[in-house]
Amino acid sequence: MNEIFKALNDATRREILDLLKEKDRSAGEIADAFSISKPSISHHLDILKRADLITSEKNGQFIIYSINTTIMEDVLQWILTFKQ
Repeated sequence: MNEIFKALNDATRREILDLLKEKDRSAGEIADAFSISKPSISHHLDILKRADLITSEKNGQFIIYSINTTIMEDVLQWILTFKQ
């Protein structure tokens, strides 16, 4: 759970998740939405993958990233336990 909150602590990573909420995207498509370097985007994607917030699948020469809705639901359920 700590890895998840570390990953969510960064605004750029939250924006990446917002992009992936709309549709699955390649690293290039994600990078085009930001004014930071592609290596920086790769670093953010790696952190999100290590936290299991996103998944990746090789499609030809591209890697397509998707949001991992299962882990997001788990986090939401855990947070909602505090409301009770």
